[in-house]
Amino acid sequence: MPVNITKFRRDLFRLADQALQGEPVEFIHKGVVFKVVPATRTPKLSRLTKETVVAPGADLGTADLFFKEMEAEWQKDWSEI
Repeated sequence: MPVNITKFRRDLFRLADQALQGEPVEFIHKGVVFKVVPATRTPKLSRLTKETVVAPGADLGTADLFFKEMEAEWQKDWSEI
């Protein structure tokens, strides 16, 4: 939703940061809507945040075994269709 020019001027730096994050920023001046976007877009992948491992210490070597079991079940289910 566009903000008026006075609010845009007052919150310029916050709104500029908002535009850098990829959120739309619009303001109105003399009845004309202006859109603020960065000159170069930052890749969406660069905004990813690191997540912690859900199960620290888990043995991922057995993951292949579980995948093979799941795949066998999928094959069985899809063969019935």
